[in-house]
Amino acid sequence: MPSKKALVRRPSPRLAEGLVTHIEREKVDTDLAVEQWEAYVEALRTHGWETIEVDPADDCPDSVFVEDTVVMYRNVALIARPGADSRRAETAGVEEAVAGLGCSVNWIWDPGTLEGGDVLKIGDTVYVGRGGRTNAAGVQQLRAAFEPLGARVVAAPVSKVLHLKSAVTALPDGTVIGHIPKMDTPSLFARFLPVPEEAGSHVVLLGGDKLLMAASAPKTAELFADLGYEPVVVDISEFEKLEGCVTCLSVRLRELYT
Repeated sequence: MPSKKALVRRPSPRLAEGLVTHIEREKVDTDLAVEQWEAYVEALRTHGWETIEVDPADDCPDSVFVEDTVVMYRNVALIARPGADSRRAETAGVEEAVAGLGCSVNWIWDPGTLEGGDVLKIGDTVYVGRGGRTNAAGVQQLRAAFEPLGARVVAAPVSKVLHLKSAVTALPDGTVIGHIPKMDTPSLFARFLPVPEEAGSHVVLLGGDKLLMAASAPKTAELFADLGYEPVVVDISEFEKLEGCVTCLSVRLRELYT
């Protein structure tokens, strides 16, 4: 049965110490980040999502990027093993949350690494980014967990950005969207729409024609509106300074068994 639950996690007081890999470090305003996070969560709630706050991980600067800790497929929660050692303590609270929701819990094991930001699901096709945070063993373990459930797993190289979903996400009709300068292999996607801004590559499907997206992509918002979608815009500037985007800040659980 369709479900509209979303896991979120309050920013750590140490957010400004978060990792940066492909961009220059900028000063992060932690107080403003908390305000932006609260507005993001409220946007989810306003559009019918039940938000479930995972226990804080205050000693983990990147813990607000909760999407990286788990990958959902149907009712199965695959607990990630982050490629960054400093992020591995983030998974315990998320494992507790998904188990409490009745999910079947699996894990990525050493030597595998996998972060949820590297996984893009379009129907039963699961694209997995093979890059700096997700290794070949992680891709293999995800394939072993999800293919028996009916998933088709497609590996995609990632070298220009942090995660696969830093480069591409998808519209409700399954069309992949991305900013070509940040993509390794646009030809991997049968239906692809280029967008004019890097931040325009990132959307969360809120339901119907509504797309949650960042305020830093106004030209892309105009493009989507012209295609008949309704952009729901949030300012996430402080998280963008840490290579974060709208997808990173929640885990959407759309297919929980009831």
